[in-house]
Amino acid sequence: MRTRLPHDWRAAANHEPRKGGKLPDMLLLHYTGMKTAEAALDWLASAESQVSCHYVIDEQGRITQMVSEVERAWHAGVSFWKGERDINSVSVGIEIHNPGHELGYVDFPPAQMDAVIALSRDIIARHAIAPERVLAHSDVAPARKMDPGERFNWFRLHQEGIGHWVEPSEIRDGRFFCEGDEGQPVQALQSLYAAYGYEIDITGVFDAATAHVTRAFQRHFRPAKVDGVADASTIETLHRLLTSL
Repeated sequence: MRTRLPHDWRAAANHEPRKGGKLPDMLLLHYTGMKTAEAALDWLASAESQVSCHYVIDEQGRITQMVSEVERAWHAGVSFWKGERDINSVSVGIEIHNPGHELGYVDFPPAQMDAVIALSRDIIARHAIAPERVLAHSDVAPARKMDPGERFNWFRLHQEGIGHWVEPSEIRDGRFFCEGDEGQPVQALQSLYAAYGYEIDITGVFDAATAHVTRAFQRHFRPAKVDGVADASTIETLHRLLTSL
């Protein structure tokens, strides 16, 4: 199955049938994390990389398809969302070219965002993907991944009818939770993250894993400040997302 949008085709080596008869009900967005889109395409096409994706969008907005949507691409790695561990079998993966946090993270250009919106709309319509199932790689693998990161314009996607979003609560002084804190309020916070879909142990201890989830949540839903500290703005935004489902 190929999108109706104009695009290039470059076959990736790594793909297979989706497992267990699963069908895509999730759209997962990544950044390439490489210096150029050409280098990313070369890597994603090669067998030695052990990765692949369905689509790549370069900074000019050019869309290249690499794996049929019928097939399981290898883009998510070890990941989890709402009880599902085989994210590759239930998702379509888009790699958006950006050098990323380690190579000079930059804003995503308007032409590129236009292409992300057009392609996402097409995928969502064909697979009836729910808004809350349009996710970041960092959402499903918070300890390993940061992409597409806090510079990605999730608000604009939402304005275009893509993804789940509420206006983030204002950042202000007040009580917060961070690594080392313990108790029932931390347990309640962990329960809220789990209810939204993140993988987290509900222990009542704000450990490193909870900080990773907090950063992932902030990158997607409260990008103005990504610090792994669950302040009032983070917690209120999470509450409002849950109540808006």
